[in-house]
Amino acid sequence: MLFFNILNFLIAGFLGYLVGRFSDNYINVWIGDPPWIPHHWIPGLLLMVIGIIFFQNNLELWIFSFGLGVFVSDLKDFLEFKIFSPDGKTKENRRFWHID
Repeated sequence: MLFFNILNFLIAGFLGYLVGRFSDNYINVWIGDPPWIPHHWIPGLLLMVIGIIFFQNNLELWIFSFGLGVFVSDLKDFLEFKIFSPDGKTKENRRFWHID
């Protein structure tokens, strides 16, 4: 049972990372990188807090680890405490598989 919980945690975290990278590299560029949209580490942090507060079964584990994946995908902007600012990414200089 512990093995499946760890596997669920890793899968949900990886899916959260993929969603975070996709939104940062494709959706954000597609809508023109507006300065009024918050960075996606903020929803990731909110999902982690929700997962901790209501942590009782596997659904909350999925919510927490998905939020952790989204949070990690934008870790650089969190460390610089960017809340509302454009990333300045273009189609030419974006990279998918890294922490930004």
